[in-house]
Amino acid sequence: MNIKKDDLVYVISGKDKGKKGKVLKALPKENKVIVEGVNTQTKHQKASRKVQQAGIVHQEGPIDVSNVMIWDSKAKAPTRIGFKIENGKKVRISKKSGEVLD
Repeated sequence: MNIKKDDLVYVISGKDKGKKGKVLKALPKENKVIVEGVNTQTKHQKASRKVQQAGIVHQEGPIDVSNVMIWDSKAKAPTRIGFKIENGKKVRISKKSGEVLD
């Protein structure tokens, strides 16, 4: 999976197509990511014994990694990811601008 936590991504398909957001969590075993402000779901929550109040909570749900692309801030467009070896380390690069993403 090429997308990591804290990457800025662009949604390319689904109900939230066209939105941009930061990756909050990457789930590589499920091949999904949780993106800020995308795929919001409503959860009805009971009050717990401690402080939490009962009510309706909105939270982000996982979205398949094939439905998002890395946002290239230099090219101001979604881009594919390539790999390059620099100083003996494998780094991610943008296919549009050639900028190093790591």
